[in-house]
Amino acid sequence: MDRHPRDLIGYGRQVPQITWPNGARVAVNFVLNYEEGSEYAMGDGDGRSDATLTEVSAPRVPVGQRDLAAESMFEYGSRVGFWRIHRLFAERGLPLTIFASALALERNPEAAAALRETDWDAVCHGWRWVEHYLLDEATEREHIARGHAVLTKLLGRPPEGFYCRYGPSLATRRLVVEHGGFSYDSDAYNDELPYWTEVGTKPHLVVPYSLATNDSKLVSGPLVSGRTFGEFLIDSFEGMRAEADLHPRMMSVGMHSRVVAHPGRMVGIAMLLDHLQGRDDVWICRRADLAAHWRTVVPAPQWREVAE
Repeated sequence: MDRHPRDLIGYGRQVPQITWPNGARVAVNFVLNYEEGSEYAMGDGDGRSDATLTEVSAPRVPVGQRDLAAESMFEYGSRVGFWRIHRLFAERGLPLTIFASALALERNPEAAAALRETDWDAVCHGWRWVEHYLLDEATEREHIARGHAVLTKLLGRPPEGFYCRYGPSLATRRLVVEHGGFSYDSDAYNDELPYWTEVGTKPHLVVPYSLATNDSKLVSGPLVSGRTFGEFLIDSFEGMRAEADLHPRMMSVGMHSRVVAHPGRMVGIAMLLDHLQGRDDVWICRRADLAAHWRTVVPAPQWREVAE
């Protein structure tokens, strides 16, 4: 029997022929990654400043010194960018999912209060914005539990999903299930639909994320124009809609307060929203809504023990 640990097949030809609410065949979920204040920092004893997903592509200040420029680029996200995105979605009455690093939100009580006032859902983006694959298992278990507890306290409701910085460790999914407070995770980029997997002997739901339709391209890739990003997002949606008669699809739009929330880049998000709003062939939803609907239309399978 092939014990290869990866699933390279997925749904294949057997794509579940479901519809999203109101008969839509494409679901679109907007995600705001809130990380500013939980990244690597000298003040938190990390021995370096983090410049990831900022306007600087490579570190310029020697390791061991505070990079005040990089720190201020992160601060732009919490001071300015968050409120611009919050205002855009609140004024349009649209749902939003927050991938929240717990320490970051803890350090901005006003932003946490603003989120409490909405019905937007939260996904735990770790206690801190650090790579879980660099943590030992005991530390990772502690980070998962702490992140869940802090966000529950700050938001008045628990985060339903979990998502790491970039990618999980070999233990992450098992530890998330072991914790018991999460109903799904998004630590996968391998599909355009949710799917069930087995963790131990339990069914576990995965709602995949995307780094393709993600604003990281604006600082680490070739896209430098907000309008170009908007055109790419619209093309991505229309590509999925063109396949709607063949199979349903799910589109995740990833945003960061310190990246896309600059005025010249927000044009791209507004372009997509203008393109989507008022249509009856799209379901704009929270990530928790995706997970809940999938459990209804594609119930968890009953796993059978496989003989050795």
